[in-house]
Amino acid sequence: MENQTKPVYKKIDVLKFIIPSVLGIILFMIPIQFEGNFTIPIALVAKVMSRVLGAFLPGLCTFIVCISALGSLIAYFFKPKFILESKSLNGFFNVQLIWVIARILGMIFILMVYTGTGPEYVISADTGSFVMDLLSTLVLIFVFAGLLLPLLLDFGLLEYVGTLLVKVMRPIFTLPGRSAVDCMTSWLGDGTLGVMLTSRQYEEGYYSAREASVISTTFSAVSITFCLVVIEEVRMAHMFVPYYLSICFIGVIIALIIPRIPPLSVKKDTYFGDGDIPDESIPKGHTTGSWAFHKAIEKSHASGGFKEFIGNGCKNAIDMWFGVMPIVMAFGTVILIVCTYTPIFAILGKPFVPLLNFLQLPEAETASTSLLVGFADMFVPAIIAGAQISSELTRFVVAVISVTQLIYMSEVGALILGSKIPVKLWELFVIFLERTLISLVIASLIGRYLLHLV
Repeated sequence: MENQTKPVYKKIDVLKFIIPSVLGIILFMIPIQFEGNFTIPIALVAKVMSRVLGAFLPGLCTFIVCISALGSLIAYFFKPKFILESKSLNGFFNVQLIWVIARILGMIFILMVYTGTGPEYVISADTGSFVMDLLSTLVLIFVFAGLLLPLLLDFGLLEYVGTLLVKVMRPIFTLPGRSAVDCMTSWLGDGTLGVMLTSRQYEEGYYSAREASVISTTFSAVSITFCLVVIEEVRMAHMFVPYYLSICFIGVIIALIIPRIPPLSVKKDTYFGDGDIPDESIPKGHTTGSWAFHKAIEKSHASGGFKEFIGNGCKNAIDMWFGVMPIVMAFGTVILIVCTYTPIFAILGKPFVPLLNFLQLPEAETASTSLLVGFADMFVPAIIAGAQISSELTRFVVAVISVTQLIYMSEVGALILGSKIPVKLWELFVIFLERTLISLVIASLIGRYLLHLV
């Protein structure tokens, strides 16, 4: 039997793997308490900076959205060489016509809000101004997350975790092992960060179109802090622990089901730029642990220096600025206008009334409206439930579903549409409906049991 020579790794490569990876885990995944709420360090930094730069941020957001729209308009119709021949500028501004239109619409909306001129339904606190406030937060999250995201991506952490967990994630969730990092980043931190991480991994060829679609629509969960805000809004903060455990349980059940049914199940396992399928096999002579470490060191060895780290981070941030912010402004405002000023969601919610009655949930009519309005923004159902629903059971169910629905166009949905992840608007709505139906049945059973115990 031939002796296996144990590989020897350079100390610098080992340190390049360990130090940035630990920093990335601390910044993106370790919950800390601030002002009575739990958050993650990267979000906390963005929040503190938001307070410092508060008055300056709406102007910055307006400038970014306008530059994105005008740059895309020039690139699409005039095709100047300085844009088309620049790898960075071409990536930022050379987009399809539908995204040019969306960016222009976002520019029109944000100029109306910033100047305070235009129809009330566009600039009101419930529509355009609400989205502007959201952008004022996102603009800083994109900066800090974009700059520091390479700590998770470029030094071997994903390779290490991915190899260790491939035998768990692949059979259970039909996903690569490295997707566990995306899941944790979303669940403990913020769904925005999860979408950013997934989009980058898809563009770099680590996820197929199907895998990126599944991860972004299944695991881009909200933070623990926001769950606390929702349960407080429906006046049931005393039930936070069973409420949050219910969300986790339902989230796992949905993650087992949704990837196995259309539209996600019919997505192709094709790779961005026609890349090859990543090899997840473990060669002879290696254990899972030793191969995970080997892959991580390979990645850390191949990573560049500080200049490349900063360059990648800046590109991440600017890409999210120009690519995502106008889409959030456009789609978020349109959906909130529809939600606030038309009866469309109330009408669409009518088919849920028989199911709600079958599940014996009180105040079915009001609850039916709150179910679908979550597609616009996930906090709106909790506001409706807290203000208009007296039944504790129905309020609990609405609070659970508003989080497990996951896809809402004021943020996560618009971020997905603004990224290169291949999910269309109608597919997002279908996935949203599927998640709603599954959540409704399970949350009703759990809520009835919990409240009976109480």
